[in-house]
Amino acid sequence: MQNIYKLLGALVLGSALPLQAAPLDNAALVAHYQHLHRNPELSLQEEQTAAYLAAELKRMGYAISTGIGGHGIVALLENGEGPTLMFRADMDGLPIPEATGLPYASQATGVIPSGDEVRVMHGCGHDVHMTVLLGVASQLAERRDEWQGTLMLVGQPAEEVGKGAKAMLEDGLFERFPLPEVNLALHVSAGLPAGKIAWVSGYAMANVDSVDVSVYGQGGHGAYPHKTKDPVVMAAQIVTTLQTIISREISPLDSAVITVGSIHGGTKHNIISDEVKLQLTVRSYSDESRAYLLKRIEEISQGVARTAGMPEDRLPLVEVKDEYTPAVYNNPELVAQVVPLLEQSLGADAVIKTSPVMGGEDFARYGRTEHAIPGSLMWLGAVKPADYAASERGELSLPSLHSAKFAPDAAPAIDTGVQAVTDTLLGLFKP
Repeated sequence: MQNIYKLLGALVLGSALPLQAAPLDNAALVAHYQHLHRNPELSLQEEQTAAYLAAELKRMGYAISTGIGGHGIVALLENGEGPTLMFRADMDGLPIPEATGLPYASQATGVIPSGDEVRVMHGCGHDVHMTVLLGVASQLAERRDEWQGTLMLVGQPAEEVGKGAKAMLEDGLFERFPLPEVNLALHVSAGLPAGKIAWVSGYAMANVDSVDVSVYGQGGHGAYPHKTKDPVVMAAQIVTTLQTIISREISPLDSAVITVGSIHGGTKHNIISDEVKLQLTVRSYSDESRAYLLKRIEEISQGVARTAGMPEDRLPLVEVKDEYTPAVYNNPELVAQVVPLLEQSLGADAVIKTSPVMGGEDFARYGRTEHAIPGSLMWLGAVKPADYAASERGELSLPSLHSAKFAPDAAPAIDTGVQAVTDTLLGLFKP
């Protein structure tokens, strides 16, 4: 397998591949999907995946650039005068041992930052996203008489760790290549039947921050708590008080989440420790709400410690990690253009207005540069319709994204995605 990928990479960079003669049909796309599903790679390690995509896109006649912001790829198809439109697909898998039971289930492994070897799967649908990109690429390459302009396809690494879009932008994505007038993406939905597309105008996904809080105390014997400053008690008070930010300080019409996902402190039943560590995920939509939440987390944490009698040099340390992902904002004017195109393509019954979610996606960064490029992320149904109907009746619990059992209904989902994105791009290319 390694030799095959090396050959593909050499072909991308060197000798020409035979050009594809016709658009990929659904059977060919499903074959691509199954290959990508079998061979996932972790964030920042997508070398073979990128080589595979690049080789296929080169075969279709696209001009390929690789190694953008790590393993990112850019494929350009210039077709006369007209706008530049960008469509992005993410490429990385997750450190999850697959439990779908599929005949093409992943057995791949990867090494995480700790140095441990783990099983890897595409548990978030990035394999579907890449396959849709290939299908769209083949359609637009074949149907050049229907549009004019430049199509810019982006294979993005490291979405799952919130680093890929930032890395590609810092590596000159919008300086080295044509500046797009529009950015588009789609993401599979684990709560929408295959054959459907859902849209949101305005905020669609959240700001995501990871926050570490170190709560310091004065340890001692559990039998003599009056001679200590107990960080476990302080941490407990911080955890409960943080929730009042959401319930009493943020407008009920605004949405935010503070979840304490981890608490660690102490070593033994009868020892009061010197330190407790908290790990938080903090989610919001507007930049103003984000700034307020982060400020109040620090104020409350330090206020609790002061009330407990801790000195200023032993107040909690609040660290906002650098893996921040900004909120996805779907440009309302662009959405107003896209929705009729989707309805014309798929039929009005297949196009659904939905609500924002508190998940995160670094696709947002493409619209937050100095160029303020309008963007829109659509949701692609990926659930077998029968399973969706059973879940609506309360007879079945659907696996979520990032579940070891998440298995998209690949063929119809891919077919819908290719048709929807192709027709949307063709519509947007028209003057």
